[in-house]
Amino acid sequence: MSAAKDLLQNYQHIIEQLALVTGASGIFDVEVDGEMLFSKDDCMRHADVGEVLKLFAEQYAEGVLVYGS
Repeated sequence: MSAAKDLLQNYQHIIEQLALVTGASGIFDVEVDGEMLFSKDDCMRHADVGEVLKLFAEQYAEGVLVYGS
């Protein structure tokens, strides 16, 4: 849940929808606004600490200030 917490603490002002999808065999996917951001199944590993936040910042938040800044 730290991925969701990180995203919402930093970018709640630009995220319209956030879904953490779990499934059989430990599937863990992070989708933002309907697009896949990170997939444990595709990467065949867990996300590193801060990795999901970094991916989001690179793909969706270029030039966007962190919430509350």
